[in-house]
Amino acid sequence: MPQSRDRPPALEPIRRVSQIRQYSPEPVPDEVVDQLLELARWTGSAKNGQPWRFIVVRDKDRLKKIAALRPPIGWLATAPLGIAIVLEGAEPMFGAYDEGRLTERLLTGATMLGYGGGTAWFGGPAQDAEAKRILGIPEAMTARQIVMIGRPISNKDPRASGPMRGRKPISELVSYDRWGMSKQK
Repeated sequence: MPQSRDRPPALEPIRRVSQIRQYSPEPVPDEVVDQLLELARWTGSAKNGQPWRFIVVRDKDRLKKIAALRPPIGWLATAPLGIAIVLEGAEPMFGAYDEGRLTERLLTGATMLGYGGGTAWFGGPAQDAEAKRILGIPEAMTARQIVMIGRPISNKDPRASGPMRGRKPISELVSYDRWGMSKQK
């Protein structure tokens, strides 16, 4: 694809990141997992607290149990690898901030290494508690999601009512200096 001034080549890997829900059964090599975990380890966090731990999940039975927590995440059982994000504390104050940064870092790293990824929320307090039981996570910790990694076989959403494709135009998303104000030329 030709590059223009509006699309610098350095940003293309980030533009390629998408939510993958269909994977090849090919295992993710340990070296790739280690690279992703190292990348995640260096993610910034609120007050540099680094409040996270990771559980690398390859066991298919365990992944199937997590996939069964709620219908919209059934697709995750097809991935060869999951990385559950576990945060310190039962109600981590900055958890959503840190968790979001970690997730995006893992998805971007997977894409840049030739893999794909998708994230799945367990679903709510009852499902979170069940996921913690399945993964053996202590009660004092928080776990709300798992990031799936693998070789994509499709970037299409296998669910019956998948989301819209493409992106809204920037003019619909951005205001300048005040809500509803367009860019001054």
